[in-house]
Amino acid sequence: MSQTYQEAIENSNIVSKTDINGIITFVNDEFCKISGYTHNELIGENHNIVRHPDIPKSNFTLLWDTILNKKPYKATVKNLTKDGKTVYLNTTITPILDENDEIKEFIAIRYDVTEEVELKKRLEKKEIELEELNKDLENRVSLQTKKLQELNKTLEQRVNEEIEKNEEKQKLLFWQSRMASLGQMLANIAHQWRQPLTELNLTLFNMNKSFKNNNKEKTDELYLESKILIKTMSSTIEDFTNFFNPQKDKKSFEIKEAVQEALIILKKVLNDIEVEVNVANNFKVVGVLNELSQVIINLIQNSKDAYLFNNIEKKIITINLSEEKISNKLYAKLQIKDNAGGINKENLDKIFDPYFTTKYKSQGTGLGLFMSKMIIEKSLEGELSHKNFEDGSLFIILIPLNNLG
Repeated sequence: MSQTYQEAIENSNIVSKTDINGIITFVNDEFCKISGYTHNELIGENHNIVRHPDIPKSNFTLLWDTILNKKPYKATVKNLTKDGKTVYLNTTITPILDENDEIKEFIAIRYDVTEEVELKKRLEKKEIELEELNKDLENRVSLQTKKLQELNKTLEQRVNEEIEKNEEKQKLLFWQSRMASLGQMLANIAHQWRQPLTELNLTLFNMNKSFKNNNKEKTDELYLESKILIKTMSSTIEDFTNFFNPQKDKKSFEIKEAVQEALIILKKVLNDIEVEVNVANNFKVVGVLNELSQVIINLIQNSKDAYLFNNIEKKIITINLSEEKISNKLYAKLQIKDNAGGINKENLDKIFDPYFTTKYKSQGTGLGLFMSKMIIEKSLEGELSHKNFEDGSLFIILIPLNNLG
């Protein structure tokens, strides 16, 4: 080996030599730098000085069997530095033979892969955590499905009890006919909320991509995004399960928070849809925040489906919030408008009916707008209405303002 070639190897790699018994006879500056030992501390010592205690003896048996048979040994080796730090080195150990074809010494050339190994370990740990979160969510869905089935069994009794409490008999008869389908409706909602789990596939793909690009910040961001999505979905399922529970807690909340929560959940599916949001603070109402979020999600998803069905190129959804006074009572007026073509005139009077849908059966159950109207009217004591406006649909939600805040 020429001197120039030897210098090039020593300057770009971590190099050491040992005699046939494993005693160090040479180390370069890079070896000293990564191990923390000086030349004087290493020369004459057994190469075990940098051995990590976690490495099983079988690894070293394989190493010596290989190199004593005059074959090179290649592996990613875990070493321990002088100050107790763990490093990982891609290592190639080559026997050097004399003129009699006998082993004269061993030369080891290494390069540092500690950062890559640690990144891989962190990613594997996070993937395991995500898998555990997925399993937990599946268990929650299974548990809530059982509760829904029990709710369906006692649905008729619940309707009868509600009729006895309400003085407006005609209105109650109307709700009785709609509540008869509640069990199936809630089961469908539980099923539909499991579908957004597929969004995690995209997140994991991007996480893997950012890992390969050594983008730790992006990897952590995607990991947190997945956890937030899963927890939000789980919370929403529980809220729907408790929808007709008279003991559920209603609280004062900002409508802006419900809008923001809905847009976070829909972030991955909006794609090329431009969403213009004109929603201010200080519009507080009383109810369950996640229920209003679910209404907003359903209305935006309907717009998304309409864009696809009508082949609309420039897609714009506008969300506006204002105050309106009706009969000396103040209301929050939330308007969600799209430019997806609107609804056919012959269907305008049917869109809030249960099981009415213009989509294929595989794409919708016809329960989304029916459920949304129930939430607004029964839970938030407001109104939900629709009209075709300009080149699309305009949904208007009126909810009494909580002036006591």
